[in-house]
Amino acid sequence: MNVADLETALGFVFQDKSLLQRALTHRSYLNENPDLPWLDNERLEFLGDAILGFVTAEQLYHRFPEMKEGDLTSLRAALVRGETLAEFAVALNLGPLLYISHGEDASNGRTRPALLAATFEAVLGALFLDQGLDAARALIVRMIDAKTQRILQERLDRNAKSLLQELSQGHLKVTPIYRLVEMRGPDHAREFTVQAVLGNQVYGTGHGRNKQAAEQEAARAAIEVLEQEMSAANLAHIAASETSNDDTTSK
Repeated sequence: MNVADLETALGFVFQDKSLLQRALTHRSYLNENPDLPWLDNERLEFLGDAILGFVTAEQLYHRFPEMKEGDLTSLRAALVRGETLAEFAVALNLGPLLYISHGEDASNGRTRPALLAATFEAVLGALFLDQGLDAARALIVRMIDAKTQRILQERLDRNAKSLLQELSQGHLKVTPIYRLVEMRGPDHAREFTVQAVLGNQVYGTGHGRNKQAAEQEAARAAIEVLEQEMSAANLAHIAASETSNDDTTSK
């Protein structure tokens, strides 16, 4: 894939190609190549983050006129969290186009959710500067449209930590513990990795730009595992009951 393919995926041809190049440049790449004549994507990420929050709030306000403020806030948070933005970046196939250092590349930086999420925001910022707010809005609406429906259907806007606590206390009689296992990156661009532990077992791992976001991602991952366990246990219980009933009938 090349930049022309990305422009096709975005639905826009950039007038200033250097903006798109900058949006794809991680600071680690410039650390290894300090003589390059362009900047990293952090300022564009800052701009894209603000535009994303505004447009998402605007769209939800008009799309759900009867929804309460608290529910709108939760839904917006689910749409702009790092995991969701990383999915958008993957859909646009941004990973292979990133300018990153050899070290970041070797440590799977092209698939790292936090890095992908930041790049998506930087691309939004670049699109806004090159094409204006209407273009940025069109891309955001296209990306969040189907995701909004899925979040509502699967209740992904619920507080994951609260839901995990309900499930784990009811099923395992334990309270989740969140363990910080890694913190990397500079002060202004930290990435946290957290594990959700139930009993003595790690049920989920999450990444985020702050500890709270990483804990939420870890909780969501743990919920999936716990729900699979609960489903399997229910099936086993049903099977055991049917076997017991068959034995009783045969007697």
